[in-house]
Amino acid sequence: MAQVTVRINGYSYVIGCKDGQERHLQAMAQEVERRIDRIRAMGGQSGEARILALAALLMADEIHDLSAEKMPEDTSRQLAEARQARVENDRRREQLALLVERAENIAAALEQD
Repeated sequence: MAQVTVRINGYSYVIGCKDGQERHLQAMAQEVERRIDRIRAMGGQSGEARILALAALLMADEIHDLSAEKMPEDTSRQLAEARQARVENDRRREQLALLVERAENIAAALEQD
């Protein structure tokens, strides 16, 4: 296992990684550092933990946007339709359970007579 020293927000961290992944890890650290620079450029100078949290949120937002772009519009529509169908099926299942209960009550009443 390789170890790489990365610099993030002015601090050095020794991070372990698989052999051959050193450059990738350094590139990821540079991506984090770029987000930190963006936050600082916006005037965000309010503590290391807050800056790192904001950098993580920026990256999460970018991942969310990329995921949304990656999914074709037709797939998004089909997912929405599937969610709606599941809700409708649940509603129908509840109605069917009520009908079964009514039928059983009617059958029980007829058997008593």
